[in-house]
Amino acid sequence: MNAHKPTDEQVEQIIGGILKIAVIIAAVIVLAGGILYLIQNSGNSPEYHVFKGEPKSLRTISGILKELQILDGIGIIQIGLLLLIATPVARVIFSVFAFALQRDRIYVVVTLIVLTVLTYSILGGRF
Repeated sequence: MNAHKPTDEQVEQIIGGILKIAVIIAAVIVLAGGILYLIQNSGNSPEYHVFKGEPKSLRTISGILKELQILDGIGIIQIGLLLLIATPVARVIFSVFAFALQRDRIYVVVTLIVLTVLTYSILGGRF
């Protein structure tokens, strides 16, 4: 790859590789967490007549990381899902740098707008 100005095809190949690897890693993490969750909760019977939302500890990144430290299956699943959510964001971030290397200012601006909207929506509409 040319160090100064990558071609569109090279950028697409790199982005495709990033997406494939990230999705595979996320799937493996979710699968491992699911297996661990089933092992940890094999004796429990689900109560489908009562709705139980996610525990408060799994609603924040810091809480998810704490669950991950104790190797809780549900925490591992959540990390995999966070990675899956982060995958398109990583694609957009990489695209900003790729367009900057190509010196395509219009696409840099448009991609930064997309990144801003993504960030705003992920943060729940608050900065």
